[in-house]
Amino acid sequence: MKLLVIGGTQFVGKSIVESALKRNHEVTLFNRGKTNPEFFKETEKIIGDRENLDDLKKLKGQHWDAVIDTCGYLPEIVKQSAEVLKDQVHLYAYISSMSVYKQLTDQDHLDESGEVSTLTDNELERATKGVKGRAANEYYGPLKFHSEMAVKEIMSESRSLIIRPGLIVGPDDPTDRFTYWPVRVEAGEAFIVPEPKDKKVQFIDVRDLSKWIVHMIEHQETGVFNTNGPREKLTMEGLIYSCQTVLNPESRPVWAEESFLLKENVKPWIELPLWVPTQGDFGIDCTKAIEKGLRFRPVEETIRDTYEWYRNHRGTLNHAGLNPEQEKVLLEKLRRS
Repeated sequence: MKLLVIGGTQFVGKSIVESALKRNHEVTLFNRGKTNPEFFKETEKIIGDRENLDDLKKLKGQHWDAVIDTCGYLPEIVKQSAEVLKDQVHLYAYISSMSVYKQLTDQDHLDESGEVSTLTDNELERATKGVKGRAANEYYGPLKFHSEMAVKEIMSESRSLIIRPGLIVGPDDPTDRFTYWPVRVEAGEAFIVPEPKDKKVQFIDVRDLSKWIVHMIEHQETGVFNTNGPREKLTMEGLIYSCQTVLNPESRPVWAEESFLLKENVKPWIELPLWVPTQGDFGIDCTKAIEKGLRFRPVEETIRDTYEWYRNHRGTLNHAGLNPEQEKVLLEKLRRS
């Protein structure tokens, strides 16, 4: 198959290209040529900014079986891309987010029929005015949903594949939101983990997601799909135990109650990744994607490979996790309590 990838040289896009090439598909990349331009030297590249209509018009005159939009965030920009490509591609695969769901942190087993967050025309105008690229703010979920709708409007549902992943993790992840835990466990000694121990955590290895996306395109599948893992419930305690088993059995988790962490102004999700204070479990149901072939590697493999990538290519955590000095203070307070 001939595939066009918008983006394609960072994390999710890179992994999708690697999966497609492994399947011997012919891949064309369309991006600005600024991020990791050394990747995929043998792959056709069309240099351009998707926000520039004249650049998008460089895609005219060619045909692909599918386009995979890895970085669409603003509905008008996604719509513009779809408009240009509607006669150039058969299928438009758009990577959205589970953040579209209005009740995301209030409900467990949320399927694709769940209520989504939307914006009025005036709110949409205010939310996007002067914005370029991707902004991770309170509008992220609604803007992703309106981008989905832009794809469906231009391509029709019969030519649209909408993918709603949860937290995407694994090698090359620039966010540190999962990487923190393998790195912290491997470092050893005592470290803080948020209670409750049996709280469900969800994430998907980027390689599993990418392989499935390529599989879906090969079969010309359409529709909306949640994509998150693992298949069976994984608790915070289970994740930490798996990290210990793979990297450092001698490390010592110190469990801290949510009330203590909140009182100490520890930032959920950012300073303690995967922690979101809620009354109970929450998450998305991925039965529909699993029935279409989504498979999950063992969490231990994701932990091991993520740590190896970190050790060989990163070496520092810059975007998530507790500051070591802050953690020492908190550990001392917990010891005294």
